[in-house]
Amino acid sequence: MNLKLCFLLFLLPSLFAMSQVPASIESELVILNVNTLEEKVVLREKRHFEAPNWTRDGKHLLINADGKLEKIDLNGNKLGLIFPDQITRINNDHGLSFDGKTIVFSKNEEGMGSRIYTIPAKGGKAKLITPKYPSYWHGISPDGKTLVYCAERDGAWDVWAISTQGGTEIRLTDSEGLDDGPEYSYDGQWIYFNSHRTGRMQAYRMKPDGSQQEQLTFDELDNWFPHPSPDNKSAVIISYLEDQKGAHPFGKDVKLRLLDVESKTLRDLTPVFYGGQGTINVHSWSPDGDWIAFVRYYR
Repeated sequence: MNLKLCFLLFLLPSLFAMSQVPASIESELVILNVNTLEEKVVLREKRHFEAPNWTRDGKHLLINADGKLEKIDLNGNKLGLIFPDQITRINNDHGLSFDGKTIVFSKNEEGMGSRIYTIPAKGGKAKLITPKYPSYWHGISPDGKTLVYCAERDGAWDVWAISTQGGTEIRLTDSEGLDDGPEYSYDGQWIYFNSHRTGRMQAYRMKPDGSQQEQLTFDELDNWFPHPSPDNKSAVIISYLEDQKGAHPFGKDVKLRLLDVESKTLRDLTPVFYGGQGTINVHSWSPDGDWIAFVRYYR
C-alpha cells in the first residue's frame, strides 16, 4: 500500500470507510452467543452503521452512523441520538467506562484529524483529552483513570496512554509498524492490542506500563482488535482472510474468532462474511460475558 493511502486510511478512518461503502449497502447488527453460537439479528437497514458497544446494564447497544452516536435496544428499537449537539463528526472508536458513567469518543476535527473526548453518560460538557492528533481511542482502565489509544506521533503509529483528566501522554509501544486497538482486560492486568511488527497483523498483550509484550496469534490471517472477555480468559478478534498490508478496510472477507489467551488456541465464532472496518472495532461484550455484538454487511 502506498504511503499516502496508508496515511489517509488512519488519519480519517470513518471517511475512508465511507468512500469504500456502496450506496446500496445494508448493515446488520447481530448479537452472538459465544458458547452456543446462537445468533440474533437486532437491526438490519439499508444504510451504513458501525462498531457496536454493549451498555453496562446489558440492555442496549451503541452504534455510530453519519458521525453521530445512536442507542438501540435489543429488540431493534431506535432510541435516538446521544448528545447530538456535542457528539458529532465521530469515527468508529467510541465506548463506555467500566462503571458506565463515562462515554469516550474519537472525533474527526475539521482540518486536523481525530482527537479523543469524554462526556458524562448522564449529560454534561464534553472534555477534550488529547490535544494532539491524530488520536483514536480504544480502551479505558477498569478504575476509570487511564485511556489507551492509537496515535501517530513523528511518523510512527503506536499505543499511547493518558489520564482521563488529560495531561502528559505516555508511549507504550515503539516497534516498527502499526500498533493499534489497545484495550484493558477486565482485571486491569493486561492491555490487549494488535501489531504489524512482524509484517503480518497479529494479536498481542502487554502489561499496562508497556512491559512484557507477548504475541498471541501466529497464523496467516490478519488478526485485528482483540477484545478481552469479562472473565479474562479469552478475547474475540476479527480475522481478514487475506493480507491487508497493515490496513483494516471495509468490504472484505472476514470472520470472528475466539482466542484462548493462555493456550493461544483459536476457534471460529462465525463463518466467513462481508465485513471489516466497522464490524467490531471496539469493545462489544455483553456484561455477562455470554454475547458479543458485531455488524455484518450486504451488498
